[in-house]
Amino acid sequence: MIRNFKRTAAIFGVVAVGSAALVACGDSDNGTDSTATTAAEGTAAGSAEGLSGTTGQLVGEGASSQQNAMDYFGQKYGETVSGASLAYTASGSGSGRTNFVGGQVAFAGSDSPLKEDQVEGAAQRCGGNEAWHLPFVIGPVAIAYNLEGVENLNLHVDTVAKIFKGDITKWNDAEIAAENEGVDLPDTDISVVYRSDESGTTDNFQKFLGAATDIWETEGQVFPTAVGEGANGSNGVASQVTAIDGGITYVEAGFATQQGLGVANLDFGNGPVELNTESVGVALDNLEFTSEGHDMVVDTEALFASDAAGSYPLILTTYEIVCSAGYDESTSAMVKDFLTVALDNQDEGLAELGYIPVTGTHAERLAAAVEAIQ
Repeated sequence: MIRNFKRTAAIFGVVAVGSAALVACGDSDNGTDSTATTAAEGTAAGSAEGLSGTTGQLVGEGASSQQNAMDYFGQKYGETVSGASLAYTASGSGSGRTNFVGGQVAFAGSDSPLKEDQVEGAAQRCGGNEAWHLPFVIGPVAIAYNLEGVENLNLHVDTVAKIFKGDITKWNDAEIAAENEGVDLPDTDISVVYRSDESGTTDNFQKFLGAATDIWETEGQVFPTAVGEGANGSNGVASQVTAIDGGITYVEAGFATQQGLGVANLDFGNGPVELNTESVGVALDNLEFTSEGHDMVVDTEALFASDAAGSYPLILTTYEIVCSAGYDESTSAMVKDFLTVALDNQDEGLAELGYIPVTGTHAERLAAAVEAIQ
């Protein structure tokens, strides 16, 4: 049964959006789409307090997974700083990193950090200064399902791994039943739907299963094909599950919401956790990094293995890769203004696009880093 859409949306604290407002997290090194957002698109003029008000066009490039967030932030930037605009090309993470290192763009959007052989080039591009990874755009991944008569479902992460591995094949399996006392689970076959294309979501989901359980063995952007059936893209897997009673998939939360699918509460080791802004916020507050200071490369192994109470750590973090110093005066001012405006608009409008607004400790970390850019 497909859940009532408004009820499902309430779980995430977001509202319905059309499929055009959701960008699939596919192979983030491919694809090109460029959007320029200017003050003419907004209604406000001038500059907010604390901003330099520097005018001109700020150029960024990279991950398509954050394209709609960049469009949203770019509109707010143009509204806030009269005469300023953002031109962001969603060419993929790899192209964004390459062109940032080459000095062709002011910042890169990337689902992955700079590669080891890019770090030195990035420092040279930044005038001998360090490049920083700022995890700005947060997209949670849902375990989405379609099961007639079941409105609420709890799944332990070990159970999730067994389902996607094909070790659990019925919805009324004893293991699932034990995690859902009082729920009338049907004797329906479990139909796994996975991404058939190379996907950053698949890569991170497999990393999650490997870190959070002792069951999962494979990794990479291609999902094993031995169990279930494949569908192309995030919208594809979500749509496929809507057509199958007993279907289950892993997909960015916005697509599950759009399709009105059920979203499982996941037990990471401290009881079932609902996917919402608060539970993702707990995960963000407890992030660990493999780098130091304002350079925030997320320790994804630690993140995915975490079991803090009330935390939902199955999230994708997209970086804005910037120079810590070394920009010309105008570019530095525009980078800082744009990122400050982005932090000031971690709000319902962003949530409507399927992202989780950053708050609390993580927002404070990002604000301190932006302020420190020279």
